[in-house]
Amino acid sequence: MPDPQGCLWPYPVSPTPQAAGSALLVLGQAACFSCRLQLIYWILQPTGMVLKMSNTVSDITVKTIQGEDKQLGEYAGNVLLIVNVASYCGYTPQYAGLEKLHQKYKDSGLRVLGFPCNDFGAQEPGTNEQIVQFCSKNYGVTFDMFDKVHAVGGQKHPLYVRLTQAVNPPGDVSWNFEKFLVGKQGEVVARFRSSVKPDSPELVGEIEKALSR
Repeated sequence: MPDPQGCLWPYPVSPTPQAAGSALLVLGQAACFSCRLQLIYWILQPTGMVLKMSNTVSDITVKTIQGEDKQLGEYAGNVLLIVNVASYCGYTPQYAGLEKLHQKYKDSGLRVLGFPCNDFGAQEPGTNEQIVQFCSKNYGVTFDMFDKVHAVGGQKHPLYVRLTQAVNPPGDVSWNFEKFLVGKQGEVVARFRSSVKPDSPELVGEIEKALSR
């Protein structure tokens, strides 16, 4: 039966040969990339051929807000703070704090990456050009910004598939301005909910720890 995001795979699926056979029948119909990966896991688990999900993002290609492809491996040696951003959210003022983090730690190797996302409350409806103008005019943003992505649902970007499965607690992003910290080798090391401000001791402490490694 379809899930809320339109994916067509049976609930529950247990790791038995029968369930794996049923999963094979619907694998091609699963709309969600994340669900496809989970189905493959369940299919292979009874055979002992389970593939371990990578916990790095270095192999993932994203598109800059100017429309150019960029592999995240190009940031190797830097610590990344990846944030799904929105222009009309109660957390939007966090742009100012993210820019301060960028200015304070960029020479030490921190890179803040902003990914506009319209999945939550339709709070990022603008074009890339409008987003750039908004961020520059209101918050003086100079950190790297990227093309609008889906963080949840059947069109979830592979980056968010990886981020949400590679670190505890696993699970979908729940709102705008959730933050993922990525180490110098591309490994996902921590996640922080939207309510964690950029200048919170919790987040700053983890950033400094990652930079020191």
